[in-house]
Amino acid sequence: MEDKKGEDVLLIDIHEISDFTDYFVICTGTSDRMLSMLAEDVLTYFKKQHQFQGRVEGQSQDGWMLVDYGDIIVHLFSPDRRDYYRLEELWGQGKVLLRLQ
Repeated sequence: MEDKKGEDVLLIDIHEISDFTDYFVICTGTSDRMLSMLAEDVLTYFKKQHQFQGRVEGQSQDGWMLVDYGDIIVHLFSPDRRDYYRLEELWGQGKVLLRLQ
């Protein structure tokens, strides 16, 4: 995601506090087009590297898209939606494994 100009990429391990997934990846995209591109890049990467098929939910114009792989959920936010939902705070008991700014 960093190669595609995604900003403030965060990987959080929440497996000890969640029963529906193990990891959240959170990333900010600065435009609708960038959010769509990031989602497509995530889908392509996982399919090519791991033969996993993800499911995309949300639309870029809404400012929040996610790509669901079951054990990993990738959240793609516009800056204002990321500030509004503050998933980092909501899941603050999780362990931050990676942060790229």
